Amino acid sequence: MNEISRNEVELEGIVSSAPEFSHENHGTRFDRFYLQVPRLSGQTDLLPVLMAEDLPDSVSPGAFLHIRGQLRSFNNKSGQGSRLVLSVLAQTAEPGTGDVRNVIVLSGLLCKAPILRQTPLGRSICDLMLAVTRRYGRVDYLPVIAWGQLAVGVSSLHVGDRITLEGRVQSRSYVKATETGAENRTAYEISVMHLLENTDESCSG
Repeated sequence: MNEISRNEVELEGIVSSAPEFSHENHGTRFDRFYLQVPRLSGQTDLLPVLMAEDLPDSVSPGAFLHIRGQLRSFNNKSGQGSRLVLSVLAQTAEPGTGDVRNVIVLSGLLCKAPILRQTPLGRSICDLMLAVTRRYGRVDYLPVIAWGQLAVGVSSLHVGDRITLEGRVQSRSYVKATETGAENRTAYEISVMHLLENTDESCSG
């Protein structure tokens, strides 16, 4: 991996579904399941996890599971569902201790201009898209949101600027209008807790 790119996810939560076969890549079979990770607010994030079948068999519905890995993106060209599909790729998985955990550290380049907007209650929110390089030159495109003063600060960044952040992976339900009617969908994004480093000091808040 590019030495200045980081993509590190640590999750602990409750397995909510039994693993099902997802795909095979270079001779390795991968299963998909969902992990429930409660927030302090009382809401729960339901996060998709990909796990190689040769990882320890410690996944069962209702069990606590501790995962370390990376957040990966896939460009969905089928025309069905979201165009950008995100999943947590588990690199290690072991029985959890019951301590909820949801932390992601990312370092990458902004690949779209930041979009600053206001919520109906007047709080600032900024949408970012981060390009994070993988090994062998592949790139994950990861949606990021920042709130409050941090949102105002990062809105001054430009395409190509590097940003390094710590945050959480979260899920969000919404309704999408399609030609066949309304569809309930789920979006995944990174909510920034704070910046770890940035050349633009005005964005450190």
